[in-house]
Amino acid sequence: MKILGLSFSPRERGNTELLMDAVLAGAGELGAETELYRVVEKNIQPCDACGSCFTTGECPIEDDMQYLYEKMLSADGILFGTPVYFYNITAQGKCVIDRTIALNHGGKSLSSKVGAVVAVAGSLGLVDALKDLYFYMVTRRMLPASFIAAYGSNKGDVKDFEQCMKASSELGRNMAKIIKKKFVYPDGKANYIAYGTHTF
Repeated sequence: MKILGLSFSPRERGNTELLMDAVLAGAGELGAETELYRVVEKNIQPCDACGSCFTTGECPIEDDMQYLYEKMLSADGILFGTPVYFYNITAQGKCVIDRTIALNHGGKSLSSKVGAVVAVAGSLGLVDALKDLYFYMVTRRMLPASFIAAYGSNKGDVKDFEQCMKASSELGRNMAKIIKKKFVYPDGKANYIAYGTHTF
C-alpha cells in the first residue's frame, strides 16, 4: 500500500507540510509506505495545450512530470497539500493538476485511488482551494477520504492546533482503511459532467 503526498507549497517545512507529515504518519501506522514529494524542487512545466496526449496517451514535455506520472500511477492513495495564495491553490499545484490531463488516455488513470486534501490559509480562499481539489478528485473518479483545513499565517502555527494535528493523523489512517477496501470504479475513465463540443 503506497500513499504519495504531493506538496504544492514553495515553503519547506511550513504549515502545509507539517499537516501532511501528520497525515502520512497516520497512514504509516496502518502499514502504508509513504512519500512526501515537494513539487517546488522539481522542473515541472505548464501544460502547453498541444493535445498530443489525447491521441498518443503521452505528454511530450520532457521534464520531471514524467517521473511524477509514474509515482502517481503506482500509488494507491494521493494526498494533495497546498497553502492558499491569492484565494486558491499555488501555481506549482496548478501546473501538476493541468499536466495530469495526460493520465486519462492510453489506459492511464487515477480512477479508484484514494485521495485527500490538506489546505492552509492565512485568511480568505480556503474554501475555494478545497473545492477545486475535491472537484478534481471526483472528476478523476478518485475516492475522497476527507480533508484538513487550517488557518495559520506564521510558519509552524499549526503545531499548536492540537485537534487539527489529531485530525490529520486520523485522516491518514482513514486513507489506509479505504485503500484496504479495494473499491474499484466500474468505469475507470474520467467523469466528464459538463457536456459540449469537446465531450460529445
